[in-house]
Formats: sequence, C-alpha cells, structure tokens
Amino acid sequence: MPADSVPAGSVPPGSGWPGDPATASTPVAHDAAEVRTLAASAGSLAELAARESVCRACDRLVRWREHVAVTRRRSFAGETYWGRPVPGWGDEEASILVLGLAPAAHGGNRTGRVFTGDRSGDVLFASLFRCGLALQPESVTAGDGQRLISVRMAAAVRCAPPANKPEPAERDACAPWLTAELGLLRDQLRVVVCLGHYAWQALWPQLAASGYLVPRPRPAFGHGAEVIVSAAPARRETALAVLGCYHPSQQNTFTGRVTDGMLDAVFSRAADLAR
Repeated sequence: MPADSVPAGSVPPGSGWPGDPATASTPVAHDAAEVRTLAASAGSLAELAARESVCRACDRLVRWREHVAVTRRRSFAGETYWGRPVPGWGDEEASILVLGLAPAAHGGNRTGRVFTGDRSGDVLFASLFRCGLALQPESVTAGDGQRLISVRMAAAVRCAPPANKPEPAERDACAPWLTAELGLLRDQLRVVVCLGHYAWQALWPQLAASGYLVPRPRPAFGHGAEVIVSAAPARRETALAVLGCYHPSQQNTFTGRVTDGMLDAVFSRAADLAR
C-alpha cells in the first residue's frame, strides 16, 4: 500500500527533507501485522528505514507525534517538525549499535534523526566524537553533516510517546523493526550499547528472535554492565557484546548520575570490542 496523504503534522515522504529515506510509493504499515510483514521483507537497511519512517501502526503514537509537530515548543515555533517515526541511521556497515528508548518529542520528532537536536544528543555526540565514533562533536539538524563512524543509532520505539512512556502494546508492535535491523546488521555487528534500562529490556527478545543465545535469567542492567551473547550453533556470526549505559538524559547529566567520563568509558570499551 503506498504512503498515505500526510496530515499537517508530518513531513510528506519524498518532499526533500534531508536524509528522508521514503518516497510517496513507500508502503505503509497500519497495524502490527503489517509491521511484521514489511519489516521482515525489507531487503536493505535503506528500505527498512523508509518503511519505518512512514509507519502508522499505533494510533496513540501517531496522534501524539503529529500533535507535537503542529503545536511545537515555543523555542522551535518557527520550525517545521518531522512528525513521523524516526528510523535507524548511521553507518550501514556498523559494528556498534547504540539503542535508545524512543525519539524525543522536540528532538528526533522535530529533526527526523534520533538523538539529533536534543540535550541528550548534545552529550552523546560529544562522547562519540571524543571516542572516534562520530565525525562532529554535535548534531543539531538532519542535514548538518554529522556522520557516525562504525556506529548505527536506533530507538526501541520509533515514535515519540506521550510522557516518554510507550505502552507495552506499542513496544511490541514496533519490535519487528528492530528485529529486522539486527538481522540486516548481523554479519558485522559486534556490540550493542543500551542507553537506559528500557532499551536494555527491549533488546533481549530481539536478540533471541535474531538467533542469539540469550542468557537466563536475563542479565541485570547497570552502567558498564557487559554481557557476551553467543550465536546459535548453526549460525556463523561471532559473539555479540551488550553494554549497559545510563541514559544521557538532562536529569542524569545535571545530577551527575552520568558524566562525560562515564560515557567515554562505555564507548571506548565498545570501540575496543568492535575491533
């Protein structure tokens, strides 16, 4: 099914937004079953990103992201908001995947790129830059020239949720996009860095679905936690390292729960493991 006519709260696919992976003919998922079908049949990361970016499977999330894009925050009142799901982005040969919870309402939902244009991203990109994993120390818009080096970024839920809290059914409906992304990255992926407890919890079922032998009980989240996950014996992939990292949210950075040094330690470790 081709992309729907897009309401005022969304940027139309193929209209020239920097980095927009979709076109007017990109198929649209309207429910969880269609998400599963379209995710599983995507033949490349580019095709997957295009399909993700026009998804309309979760009514509550669609209403919220488009409402935010119309009402806007006062400081961004003169800007056009993306207002669509925010797909994974970065190096298509990535050996490191950085996984977050969901796009920020006035960050990724505004810029069209996860972590770009919000306070968490300011801290995150600075650390990636110091660790040799990003071309620039900041990223504010989708067309700002930022490039990730051996890194891809994604969110467990691809739409900005109200109060930053997706519902379990929304998480589950969105999960096949992440499963497919892990599958398409499988040959070269060596490390997943989970930013926060939610991303950590969301990852394990997707690893199991992708053919990895997930430990039981599931490992506890913590900053600097490190778990080596083996592939199933019949699979040819090497082991995958999963690292825990406190989310670089404004609250966590202001209170000192996570510092620049703590982030750098995790990403330096990820770079070492990826080599």
